[in-house]
Amino acid sequence: MHLFRKKRTEEKVLSLSTLTWKRFKNEKMGIFSLAFLCLIFIIAILGYLVTPDKTPYCNEQHLEIALQPPGFSVYFLFIPKEPPVKNVGLFHKILFGQPALYHTIPLIDDTNTSNLDRSSHHVMKKVFWLGTDRYGRDVLSQLMLGARISLAVGFIAVSIALLIGVFVGAMAGYFGGKIDGILTWLINVVWSIPTLLLVIAISFVLGKGFWQIFIAIGLTMWVDIARVVRGQMLALKQQEFVEAGRALGFSSFRIIFKHILPNILGTLMVLSAANFSSAILMEAGLSFLGMGVQPPIPSWGIMIKENYAYIVLNKAYLAIAPGMAIMLLVLTFMIISRSIRNVMEVRN
Repeated sequence: MHLFRKKRTEEKVLSLSTLTWKRFKNEKMGIFSLAFLCLIFIIAILGYLVTPDKTPYCNEQHLEIALQPPGFSVYFLFIPKEPPVKNVGLFHKILFGQPALYHTIPLIDDTNTSNLDRSSHHVMKKVFWLGTDRYGRDVLSQLMLGARISLAVGFIAVSIALLIGVFVGAMAGYFGGKIDGILTWLINVVWSIPTLLLVIAISFVLGKGFWQIFIAIGLTMWVDIARVVRGQMLALKQQEFVEAGRALGFSSFRIIFKHILPNILGTLMVLSAANFSSAILMEAGLSFLGMGVQPPIPSWGIMIKENYAYIVLNKAYLAIAPGMAIMLLVLTFMIISRSIRNVMEVRN
């Protein structure tokens, strides 16, 4: 009998998963957005393996070729460094890049390159598909590595917000009474403070830096999750399966985390996708203001800050490219959030 029930349960879970996937496939924009997000994730994970500039932070500078247009190409003369630079391992290269093995000199004067043997490994042609910025850095490499920062801040901030928001909301909604009153007061106090000002205040306390901005954003995004979880908990704790758990002697934490929270997983997924986009926008805004990720770490917000003046100087693409990247990634998460909501809506 136990094996029969287990088999029936597995069949129900499998049929529900199949039905959910079929309903998600009907969301055409959702599938396209998911594919685009997977591509961005692959670029972010591989990092320096796929960027044209593989030096740390994609920060190889050549002022001789600064502010060149997209599609610009030039030959480089490669001179080995003394003492030689060692090749790093694959894992280290993915995370931190490969220090330059050569001194590279752009050969921008054709009269000096006419007698060079361009088939030699010491002379190589490079194409800058999105041009170069005012420091002569490859814009495409900066843009690709900036995706890692945006996805990292979203993942870490949403994880922190989920941990705090789910715990606070679950405790307030399930136990009620004085605990609910105290936690609701805390939620309302944090809710009343403008999010950007709160992030700036936490950033001042923690300091400027890579991890500090992730934590600061995460500590301000839990309020929305706590309010929703509290409301769902108030409704679900009156259901029969919760009463059955109490009658069987289950602990409160087991009822909350094993029986109630799985029933609001769809709502949490929608909130997480929406908060992911909010975290990306917040990080870009703080980096633009100089309070987020600090140079030379490439960030889409920093790229806009450094190049927004070129919008009126016939180099608008330097600021438009990271702006479009932010817009597309935020739009992707919003479409995925809507698709998840439609799929999880059981009343349809």
